[in-house]
Amino acid sequence: MKITSNKIRFSVIFPLVALLISCATTGPGGKKSVILIDSATEASIGQDADAQIREQNRMLTDTAWLNYVDRIGQNIVSHCDRRDIQYHFAIIDTDLVNAFATPGGHIYLYTGLLKNMDNEAELAAVMAHEISHVVARHGVKRLQAAMGVALLQQLVLGNSSDALNAAVGMAVGLSFASYSRENEREADSYGITYMTQTGYDPRGAISMFEKLAQMSDGSPNFFESLTMSHPDTQERIANAKEEISSMNLSSNLVLNSDKYRQMKTRLR
Repeated sequence: MKITSNKIRFSVIFPLVALLISCATTGPGGKKSVILIDSATEASIGQDADAQIREQNRMLTDTAWLNYVDRIGQNIVSHCDRRDIQYHFAIIDTDLVNAFATPGGHIYLYTGLLKNMDNEAELAAVMAHEISHVVARHGVKRLQAAMGVALLQQLVLGNSSDALNAAVGMAVGLSFASYSRENEREADSYGITYMTQTGYDPRGAISMFEKLAQMSDGSPNFFESLTMSHPDTQERIANAKEEISSMNLSSNLVLNSDKYRQMKTRLR
């Protein structure tokens, strides 16, 4: 069988590139994973995906809310295990109850979710959960698997605008798809760690999870989208309670209920 020059380049160059860029931090304690898409490419994908998402959705433009979530989000980011990219926070103006993250550090909250919260710690829990997906590069891992070897090679080597466009389209679509159980467990655990290190009472995560379980009523939201199975939801709540019970919590951790209620009055 004749071996083409392209196949030779693929078999020699791509593994070398992969070895150079594959070691990436994806969790607390220096956890590492094989990541072929470097941070600069990931950020470019996230920026283009953000443009599509903003074009397809009505965005909340209230600067008070945008500054509020950015302050909370950037504070959590300062305690997370991945700070090689810039994080961006936006709010989609809809009564749907959801939140999601795209590769490149773009986090989106829905006003329908914000209206059901009672304190800032609950908001921090959701934001820390989504930040944790970015830290763990869950979206990037799914994107790598969806692209396939040939298209991923073109993206990694940076010699195809078509590959980048394809990655952006896949990233937008995958942002609304369910994560694996392991991905959700990691985001739950990392999120509780990060919000606590930031100074929020992690019991805000428990109250938020319980609200989402009650609101789901058989329909998926960002917490329930894994299976829509109530026992699985209760398992995740139980895991969160167990993790929190093992912490030596400071008495200075906050909920900030008054501040959040004040902000809620600004939502339509």
